[in-house]
Amino acid sequence: MSPKSPGILDPLRVRVRRFQFIVGLGFISLVVGAMFTGSLTLRMAERVQELPDVLQVLVAVSLENLWLLGVLPALCYGSARILELKPLSTALGAAFAGQFFYFALQFVSNGLEGMWAGWLPSVLRAVAFSSGVFFSYRAVVNGRAASARIAAQAQAQAQAKKSEYMDFLREAERGGEKSAQREAERTAAPAALAAPVEGTPAAATSPALTEAPAAPVAPTTPTDAPVTTAEAPAEAAKPPTGS
Repeated sequence: MSPKSPGILDPLRVRVRRFQFIVGLGFISLVVGAMFTGSLTLRMAERVQELPDVLQVLVAVSLENLWLLGVLPALCYGSARILELKPLSTALGAAFAGQFFYFALQFVSNGLEGMWAGWLPSVLRAVAFSSGVFFSYRAVVNGRAASARIAAQAQAQAQAKKSEYMDFLREAERGGEKSAQREAERTAAPAALAAPVEGTPAAATSPALTEAPAAPVAPTTPTDAPVTTAEAPAEAAKPPTGS
């Protein structure tokens, strides 16, 4: 079965999914930041009222954009550790998405008049928006760098384990070869002692035959000895017996 070839719409689908992820990142940052903002506002309300008007506006704008200054960079950093995100497009897209939802909530609750709070709050909001985009951009860059370092460390560890495994295999192969050689020597030694050497006669290889003593020669009896010429007349001169 042949692998499925990429279609024409696959790059578009990837971009759409990335866009959806970035929009969702901005929306989640706004929701989580609103939770922290409400909790901190209730705790700091009495202390903030004692501050001058300029500081009150600064604290109010900071708490209002807490999702942009703190929550969004943290989510961008965590996402960049896992996914390959583009720093600028991710930071701008998530910040604009969250800001759009914030303006939509302000318009629904207070109308157009509630969206304009004066020159100083508007300038501070613009500064907070720019700072949030910069922080998110740096968070994505740092997240990708951390992910690359972790990947490099994992690859180095895998390479070290691979080299150790290869060394272990080589040592195991050497041990197997040595044990096989010793086993072959053990089996070949008795066979060499039992089998005669080729080209050698059997008599030469048998020490019992080569070292056996010669059979003794039986001594001759006197009757078997030949009669000499000196003893012949004496024998003839003897008288016959029994006559």
